[in-house]
Amino acid sequence: MLLAGCAILVAVLGVLFAHQSTADGFDRAVDSPVIGWFGGRGHIALWLAYPGTTIPAVAVSAVIVVACLLTGRLRGAALAAAAVPVAVGVSEVLLKPLVHRTYLGQVVYPSGHVAAVFALAATVTVLLLAPPRPPAALWVPAVTAAYVIAAAVVIGVIGVRFHYFTDTVAGAAVGTGTVCALALLADLIPAVRPSRIPRRSAAS
Repeated sequence: MLLAGCAILVAVLGVLFAHQSTADGFDRAVDSPVIGWFGGRGHIALWLAYPGTTIPAVAVSAVIVVACLLTGRLRGAALAAAAVPVAVGVSEVLLKPLVHRTYLGQVVYPSGHVAAVFALAATVTVLLLAPPRPPAALWVPAVTAAYVIAAAVVIGVIGVRFHYFTDTVAGAAVGTGTVCALALLADLIPAVRPSRIPRRSAAS
């Protein structure tokens, strides 16, 4: 259901904003106060947006992959390895050229920064809430931190004028929906279990 909701949201917003080159009234109402607050503080906005860029997103993905491999969660490792590249690919290769919404001359729908960081947040959520679930004292702070960072990236890319607010909404939907789709696919892969070698009886 979440995957379907994300897909519908991205499609509807894409139709509404296709080939648009100026903000609509809703985006102006949300974006203007954020941009105004960051006036003269652009470096802060850039730092907030940084977790959605390639190097930190790939680095965090690699850490998650290694953690999954060390704990024997091979499907989790595959999910973590694929989430960000697939989400960013859907955003940058498929949707941006298709919708072709522009901001200051750059195609912006949906936000690749936000797609990447929400893909990471959704991956953390899936891995920590799926059995075997760790104690709440571990997963609650981790999941909360992931979405706080994702929200900071949203604010950052708006403040630095990389995106309209609705670009970030679509980016969040792309990142979340991508992880839902990959998790569903991963569930179709049989779990890898150690092979059992029959013991030879003493009489044989």
